[in-house]
Amino acid sequence: MTVKLGIWRIDGDRAQRLPPRVIDSEERLERILESHLDILGLGDLLSIGRQVITEFGKRIDLLAIDEQGDLHLIELKRDKTPRDVVAQALEYGFWIRGLSTEDVVGLYARHHEGKRLETAFSNHFGVNFPEQINTDHHLAIVATEMTTSTEQIVDYLRGYGVPINVLFFEYLLDDGREFLARSWLSDPDVEPAPSATTRRQPHWNGVDFAVAVGESEHRNWDDMRQYGFVSAGHGPKYRKAMARLFEGARVWAMIPGTGYVGVGKVLAPAVAVRDFIVAADAGDVPILGLPLRAEAMGAESHDEDLSEYVVRVRWIDSRPRSEAHWESGMFANQNVVARLTQPFTLQRLPEIFDADFDAEEEED
Repeated sequence: MTVKLGIWRIDGDRAQRLPPRVIDSEERLERILESHLDILGLGDLLSIGRQVITEFGKRIDLLAIDEQGDLHLIELKRDKTPRDVVAQALEYGFWIRGLSTEDVVGLYARHHEGKRLETAFSNHFGVNFPEQINTDHHLAIVATEMTTSTEQIVDYLRGYGVPINVLFFEYLLDDGREFLARSWLSDPDVEPAPSATTRRQPHWNGVDFAVAVGESEHRNWDDMRQYGFVSAGHGPKYRKAMARLFEGARVWAMIPGTGYVGVGKVLAPAVAVRDFIVAADAGDVPILGLPLRAEAMGAESHDEDLSEYVVRVRWIDSRPRSEAHWESGMFANQNVVARLTQPFTLQRLPEIFDADFDAEEEED
């Protein structure tokens, strides 16, 4: 079914459709997308480069990487026929499938004045650079329209595991204001792209995170248990890490070198420590106005990058560090916040902790 976009301006009881226009250049659209990759709706992406030259001497419009280390190829239709752009995307997919970690690191340096991908990746996503990248890849074609037969080809390819999709953009102009409207041939939130390869890492369930409680003068597990939060900070990397925790997520708190000490539900996104309020007997109180074991939790609290950042958590089951649980083979890494995907850890922790969200919701 051919995708059609429409936007109407409402003036009182009147509705007037904005007619689609032609953007002044595909190059401009390409620049906009590179600067705002979130417009694509593919999740958080870091640009590897624009107009990336393949070993065949052809140019990929946009190449990006996600937090899992998967590559994303974005190809604009430009003046090519729909079938030609699909064929070209498949050709480029064949090429990027064979890129090694060193190849991708080199491409990033070439398009970013010699800068290191490892550093940019860690700063952007707030996690360490994966040991292996490009274990999977995804192809997205950007177009204003597609013929029915071409859409059928894409659907056929997806049915056989080819990770390809079509992203439709409509450019509109109204009273001097420019707009981009977006739609997918197959909504990635409803119908995730098939995997190009067999993943070496298990699929994430979209809920569970492991949070490393790095105790210091800035944070203490006893404070977290008592007042209901997890925190990290004193650097942009840690601020971004805490920002990954969303309302409704389940966090498994772990003290590095000690073990897992609690499981809880995120109630609200991260805020700077100076803005975190705790419900006390005397009413709502800023956490920095309460007695804390972490005496320096408020250090640098007025610096956006160096402040501690706090995520409100309702603990379902939390324990003192003396009762921490650890088994050989459980998940642990250096990231403050990490998606928990390891089957063994996900199986064992609910056997040890009371992690029943459904029961907790019924009690509310």
